[in-house]
Amino acid sequence: MFYWVCKYILIGPFLRLFFRPVLEGVENIPASGPVILASNHLSFSDSFFLPLMVPRRIVFLAKAEYFTGKGIKGLFSRVFFSAAGCVPIDRTSGSAAEAALITGARVLGEGQPLGIYPEGTRSPDGKLYRGKTGVARLALQTGVPVVPVAMLNTDEVQPIGRLVPKILRVRMRAGKPLDFSRYAGMAGNRFVERSVTDQIMYDLMQLSGQQYSDVYAASVKNGSDAARRAQEPVAA
Repeated sequence: MFYWVCKYILIGPFLRLFFRPVLEGVENIPASGPVILASNHLSFSDSFFLPLMVPRRIVFLAKAEYFTGKGIKGLFSRVFFSAAGCVPIDRTSGSAAEAALITGARVLGEGQPLGIYPEGTRSPDGKLYRGKTGVARLALQTGVPVVPVAMLNTDEVQPIGRLVPKILRVRMRAGKPLDFSRYAGMAGNRFVERSVTDQIMYDLMQLSGQQYSDVYAASVKNGSDAARRAQEPVAA
């Protein structure tokens, strides 16, 4: 209930009025049944604008930090993401992350759309980074289609570290559903999962127009020397 109250009464009308969001290709998102919405991640506000423009309720796999913050800001974040039905991922524990993927599979089993950021964290510089294979594992285990969704300018609307967004028109683009049924029964094969993930990231690169770096965004944020050396953009 809180999700719909926020979308249509508390938050959604103001976001529509000031930011005039537009989602190209919304017809590519199935009107019913389970689907994975795999999005690039440019801004904290991505989790507000995408659900606003999709008629169905989206359940996100959210990073655990949104549920463990301190102070008033942490309380607001925890209440909002919990009430909105987000699933926390503890990125420091493999077993906890696996539990989150199990929960994601349950969400899909209930016929709901599941939102995932394959990069695992926000892009630190606007580039598109290597996807983690959890999205492929879910797609292969459940057999549901994956719709790539590109956030196009939310990093301009609310850059990392900026609390108050700029008033700009928010633009998003949804691609055609990707069917990975040809890999049925191959969940757990790391080569297949990497191939599926890379195809999803390629489609996101095509939709978003971002430069692609074949390293994990978290490595770049942590200042990894290997990540910095590998940051030459990969040709489409």
